[in-house]
Amino acid sequence: MRILVQEVLEASVTIEEEKVASIGHGFLLFVGFTEGDDKKVAERMAEKAVKLRIFPDQNGKTNLSLKDVNGEVLSVSQFTLYANCSEGNRPSFVNAMRPDEARELFTYFNEYLKTLIPNLQTGVFQADMKVSLVNDGPFTIWLDSQEVLK
Repeated sequence: MRILVQEVLEASVTIEEEKVASIGHGFLLFVGFTEGDDKKVAERMAEKAVKLRIFPDQNGKTNLSLKDVNGEVLSVSQFTLYANCSEGNRPSFVNAMRPDEARELFTYFNEYLKTLIPNLQTGVFQADMKVSLVNDGPFTIWLDSQEVLK
């Protein structure tokens, strides 16, 4: 499982000119799954993202978590996080989880995430989404379950 975490001042998802989700200050999470990912991995990755201490404290040090700043979350499915560009110039997505399985796991991930951070919005799985954001910092973190859950 991979999550690209972006600290944002605001973020939103629009589908066919209709805004379907929006948040203020918090995290925009781009979430992708690969074969072998399961509910336990989804739970541990959700916990890791929520506990990241990347918000500045009163001294400007990155010591505060999402909960500490009452932050919001926008979670967006993103199978392209598993793009393989090692051969040629056209990415391969064979490492991305099949859509039916990924949809189920993405739904579970968000249900679990909502127990940790109640102010959660989501994109729409497999929709042609337009994602807008105002990145804060910018501050972007890459979480890969193969690295962070050893």
